Parts: sequence; C-alpha cells; structure tokens
Amino acid sequence: MSDQSKLHTRASTEPGRLAIKRTAQVATLVSIASLACGCSSIDRLRGLGDQPPLTAINNPTAAAGYKPVQMPMPAPQPAIYQPNSLWRTGSRAFFKDQRAHQMGDILTIIVNINDQANWQNETQRSRKNSEDSGIDNFFGKPKVPIMNTPVPTRIFTGDSSSSSDGKGSIARQEAVTTNVAAVVTQVLPNGNLVVEGKQEVRVNFEVRELIVAGIVRPEDIQSDNTIDSSKIAEARIAYGGRGQITDVQQPRYGQQVLDVLLPF
Repeated sequence: MSDQSKLHTRASTEPGRLAIKRTAQVATLVSIASLACGCSSIDRLRGLGDQPPLTAINNPTAAAGYKPVQMPMPAPQPAIYQPNSLWRTGSRAFFKDQRAHQMGDILTIIVNINDQANWQNETQRSRKNSEDSGIDNFFGKPKVPIMNTPVPTRIFTGDSSSSSDGKGSIARQEAVTTNVAAVVTQVLPNGNLVVEGKQEVRVNFEVRELIVAGIVRPEDIQSDNTIDSSKIAEARIAYGGRGQITDVQQPRYGQQVLDVLLPF
C-alpha cells in the first residue's frame, strides 16, 4: 500500500475513533452518575408498592461515625459527707431523685420553636455637582491678539450627578411544637448530660422523623423529668421525612447534577 493510501485511510478513520472516544467518555460519566445514585434507585425500585420501613432501634453510641462529646471540664470534685448527717454535699434532694442523671435514663424534651424575624432596610443617596468658569476679555480686549478671535466666554464647564436607592427586607417565621423522649448517652465530668432522641411516625406511605440532640444541665430538668428545648446547649433539632410525598417534591438526581455542574 502506498504512502498516500495509508494517509487517506488514517484520515478517514480518525473521525470514527474520535466519535468512539467521545461516546466512551459520555458512557463513563453516565456510569459514574448511575453508580452514585444506584443504591437509592435500587432501594426505591425494590420497595415499590410497600410502605417505607422504619429504622431499627439501635444504640446511638454504636452507630458509625459516633463521636463522644468533648468539652472543657473543671477538675472533678469528690463527694463530701458531713459527720452525723444524712445530707450529702451536692445532692439535689433528700430522697432519691427520679430525674434522668445517668447513662441510659430517659427524659422528655419539649420542642417548642416559634421564631419570627423581620428586617427591612432602605438606603438612599444622591449628589449633584456643577462647575462653570469663564472670562469675557483678554487683558481688557474683547478679542485674542494675533488670532483676532472673540474671547470664549466659557473655558471650562462640568456637570455630574449620581444617585442610589437600595432596599432590602427579610421575613421569616418558623414554628415547631412537639415532644420527644431522649436517652442519656453520656455523662460529662461536670455532671452535664448528653442526650439524643429520635422519633419516627409513619402515616400511610410517609414517614416523619424528629431528631433532637444536645447537652443539658441536670438542674434544668423539671420535677416531671421534662426539659424545654430552649435550655439545650449545642442543640441539634431536625424535623423532616421520607416517603412518596417527599420523593415527589425532590428534583430528579439528573437535574440535581446539572444544577451543580452548569455554571449558568
């Protein structure tokens, strides 16, 4: 085969190779996207016609990724007993306290969130400048020497103006009222309790989840073993759900990928 025929054959096959390469790249991207969402899609296809399953009751400290809370703590103080006294220093009551105070105890958290915020700002600014200068004679003569032209009455004129008007407003209102039982998962050295509670309610084909976690002081626990959510430090409150209604409200994973990748 001559060199010219070889070059012609190579030139004719080059576009085909490029097309195959591009097709392979597109297939690779599609495969990666499918693998990223394949598990959830398979689970959804496997559960067609079935109610969404509830999460099994597990030990929160045994969950993957669980990390004990570590915060600055004072030096531990041992209990001091007074001679000939039934009262122990540091006790909250003479009789046994029924409120949660150790790991595994249960207390009720009253979630009462009613936040409302309104902001409205307006800024206005305007400015106008004008410069005008001129002469009517040149050393007493109405015309410029040599050039024999009239003296210009205006040698510099400048005008400028600027204005701005900015407005902004924010209106937000959130309300969540419910109760959830939480478990003491850790007792910090200073006596504060780390609590975590999770509640799931299934209605037809929709599961509603409520998760509450944080740090509470034993002194803030009421006599009926309840505590308000506003007294929880480092509070983490999540209220959501999963099921057919939530699935319909979410955009498809292909649209979510495009929302992330497209620059416009």
